[in-house]
Amino acid sequence: MPLSSYLATFPIVGERVYLHPSCQVVGDVQLGDDSSIWCNTVLRGDVNRIVIGRGTNVQDLSIGHVSHKTAEHPQGSPLIIGDYVTVGHSVILHGCSIGNECLIGMGSIIMDDAVIPDQVMIAAGSLISPGKTLESGMLYMGRPAKAVRALTEEEIAYLKYSAEHYMRIKDNYLNNTKL
Repeated sequence: MPLSSYLATFPIVGERVYLHPSCQVVGDVQLGDDSSIWCNTVLRGDVNRIVIGRGTNVQDLSIGHVSHKTAEHPQGSPLIIGDYVTVGHSVILHGCSIGNECLIGMGSIIMDDAVIPDQVMIAAGSLISPGKTLESGMLYMGRPAKAVRALTEEEIAYLKYSAEHYMRIKDNYLNNTKL
């Protein structure tokens, strides 16, 4: 079963959410309406919380985890993902914050306390260093990632389109499982 508890916490799942049977969603995880968690993805909210917004998709083989609270860092590092975000295949998200309408390219790694604001595109294979704060409306690329250029109007429109496309795909899966 894709959902499991950790101590006294159990995932909270919004309406019309698709969870592929091979994914694992553990502990203090909140999934917004119309989100989707795909094949072999792991979201482990054991030592802090994970919050995923409306219409967000986390694709195959991705990992979402958190850092625990300490005396030096009383809030720890939760994983917070906004609305209409596309998280590509094999992405690692660890205790970071991602705004609305972002695209995180395949194989990227975003580390603790990094802040990705609204409408940012992260190129495939990029590394966002711990604590780095990016600028909205930009394309970032590299290891470590650097701003390459401003996104075009078409690319900004594509960010939400990508998430809405995955909402249609997850609806197909949900409708097929009810037959």
